[in-house]
Amino acid sequence: MTDSAFQRYRIEPGSVVSLSEIDPRDGVAFEGDKDDGRKALKAVNRRFEELQELMFAEGRRRLLVVLQATDTGGKDGTIRQVFDGVNPQGVKVASFKRPTSAELAHDYLWRVHPGVPGNGEIVIFNRSHYEDVLVVRVHDLVPEERWSRRYRHINEFERMLADEGTTILKFFLHISKDEQKERLQARLDNPAKHWKFSLGDLAEREHWDDYQAAFEAMLTETSTDWAPWYVVPADRKWYRDLMIGSILANTLESFDMQFPPNEDDLTGVVVE
Repeated sequence: MTDSAFQRYRIEPGSVVSLSEIDPRDGVAFEGDKDDGRKALKAVNRRFEELQELMFAEGRRRLLVVLQATDTGGKDGTIRQVFDGVNPQGVKVASFKRPTSAELAHDYLWRVHPGVPGNGEIVIFNRSHYEDVLVVRVHDLVPEERWSRRYRHINEFERMLADEGTTILKFFLHISKDEQKERLQARLDNPAKHWKFSLGDLAEREHWDDYQAAFEAMLTETSTDWAPWYVVPADRKWYRDLMIGSILANTLESFDMQFPPNEDDLTGVVVE
C-alpha cells in the first residue's frame, strides 16, 4: 500500500478532531476481508523485519513509535503482531505506568527522555508522556492551567527530538464504546485473561466521555509536521495491525538506508 492510502488517518496540523466523526470500523484503505488482511500483514511483517535489520545495521536512524488508546484499545496486541519477528537488539518497549515518588519529584518529562531511541533503534512507547494531558485531566490531578501548558511542552520536546534526528510516529487506536464492552467481557469470561482485568477498568469506563474529550484535545493540539498523529480504526484488530505495520514499513523504506561497509578489506578472503 502507498502512503496516500493512509493519509485519511493522519491528523493534519491545525485541524480540530472529533472522534465521533471517525468510524472505528473504517476499512477504506484495504480492499479485502479478514483472511486477505492477515495474509497482507504477513507480507508487511517480512518487509518490516528486513528494513528493521537494515536500520539496526546502519546505526544512523532513530524511530519513536507512540501508542495511545483507551483501556482494551489494543496497544499490547499491536506490539505483538506488528513487531513479530524483529531483531530484539534494535527494538525496545517502554511502558509508562503510574509515576513513582521519585518521578513525581521531577518534572513530568523527566522519566520519559531516557526512554527515547538511540542510533539504529526503534522504541515503542506503550502509553507515554501523553498520560500527563489525559489521566491528569480526567481525574483533575493537577489544575487546568498547569496541564493545558503541557501541549506546548510536548510539542517542543518532540520538536527537539526530531531536530536531533528522531522520526516520530504517533498512533491513537480508536475503538468504540461497544467494542470496549465486548473486550472487557471477554476478559471476564476467560479465566486465562483474568490477570488483565481490574475492577478499576470499570471505574475508568464510567469516564468514557471525559476521556474522549481529552483524546480529541490531545490529537488537535499535538499533531505536528514533525510528530504526526494517526487515528487508526481499531475495532477490527487485523485492520489496525495492517495499517500500523504498513505505515511503519513505508516510513523505514523512505529512509533510503544502506548496509555499512566492512572496516576490513575482505578481498580474496575465504573461510577454510
